[in-house]
Amino acid sequence: MSPSLHHFTCADIRARLPELGALLQDCVHDGASIGFILPFDAAASQAFWTDNVLPAVTRGVRLLLVAEVEGKVAGAVQLDWDTNPNQAHRAEVRKLLVAPAFRRRGIARLLMQALEVRARQLPRSLLTLDTRSSDHAQALYLSLGYVVAGSIPAYAVAPAGDRLDATTIMYKQL
Repeated sequence: MSPSLHHFTCADIRARLPELGALLQDCVHDGASIGFILPFDAAASQAFWTDNVLPAVTRGVRLLLVAEVEGKVAGAVQLDWDTNPNQAHRAEVRKLLVAPAFRRRGIARLLMQALEVRARQLPRSLLTLDTRSSDHAQALYLSLGYVVAGSIPAYAVAPAGDRLDATTIMYKQL
């Protein structure tokens, strides 16, 4: 079955918090470099959604797009346009997540394409993001037309806490 995309409201985030928490936790436990280090439990995962995402969605400066497959949360991505006045033309892509069980089905690409449509509607003409250098996500972003601006060595601790990984800064002009 093909995924369906939904713009999650504050009420949706609250109602589906356990599923969003499980999505984030599954991705971290699978090695995704998305800002968290193991051990990473359900409480910490849900706290990310309630303490970080929910306030920004409430303020109207962040969009949460969620992909569902057969009613299950399969992936998510955020568009953050909480910028300074001199950056009102840009937005940041945050936390592209696809549950390990749903990978290799085009969900990440679908989420990114929908995010870009929404960015144009705001209107925003520049998207930025960062990703672990040489990660599989980097190839996806390149295929979607993102350009490498540069990389920063030893940028973040790996999820297992055993090394420092570089990050690649990317952008796309819409």
